[in-house]
Amino acid sequence: MEIAGITKVDWSAPWFASIYEAGPAICTSDDWRGGLDRAAQARGARNFRGQGITFVESDAAGGEPYESFIARTGRIPARANLHDLFNGLIWLQLPHSKAQLNRLQSAEIARDGVGTVRGALRDALTLIDENAVLLVTRRADMIDALHAHDWPALFQRERSAWTTDISAVIFGHALLEKLVQPYKAITAHAWHVPLAPDASLDEIDRCMAAALDDLVSPRDLMPLPVLGIPGWCAENEEPDFYSDRTVYRPAKMRRQSTLEKQSNETRRS
Repeated sequence: MEIAGITKVDWSAPWFASIYEAGPAICTSDDWRGGLDRAAQARGARNFRGQGITFVESDAAGGEPYESFIARTGRIPARANLHDLFNGLIWLQLPHSKAQLNRLQSAEIARDGVGTVRGALRDALTLIDENAVLLVTRRADMIDALHAHDWPALFQRERSAWTTDISAVIFGHALLEKLVQPYKAITAHAWHVPLAPDASLDEIDRCMAAALDDLVSPRDLMPLPVLGIPGWCAENEEPDFYSDRTVYRPAKMRRQSTLEKQSNETRRS
């Protein structure tokens, strides 16, 4: 079965770099779940219990919660759509972080069940899983600028740093899905990975996995309009691109509107 929307994906776009190695070859086959399985086996992708990861029909879990099913079996239900394909591709490229997220999520579900409100930890984990961009840098000043929403410093005065001192890796599969049809206001939840920007995906994966624990909070995440990243959008070469205050807002305004809105959306999903 062909994956719905797959013909709209421009694999040359910079935000698909983390999944480009496996993505095009797997998605062109009708046996795309089998392709994910073979790639997962080749990469040694496992859940936190050490079970090999495989991809199965979307109804395989029955009534069992999704995260609990993956934790118990290593089997990931996957629909024939971009959302679940991208989730699978992230499992291939950053398996330790995905397994750690699953460990934390399934433990919370085992303790509290599945309710209409996730709670702070599950809320943060869901935001990371669905919408995170990893900022890989040892430049603390760049992260400070992001915390402060100092957009001129982050994207203009330090523009050259995005080719030498900082790199961005998309982790959230829902974020990847949005970027199939990009628009200026797409805002990720940024997670800082304190490594050199040329670190390998495996190094990034292991560093991130080690940092994820049951103290993670939505406050650890920073809003980042991803099309503002230099080189990710031709339009952002013009200084006026960053003058749009509906997107590049002061910190207080952004905190009250974007993060809380997206947090509420994940609680309802």
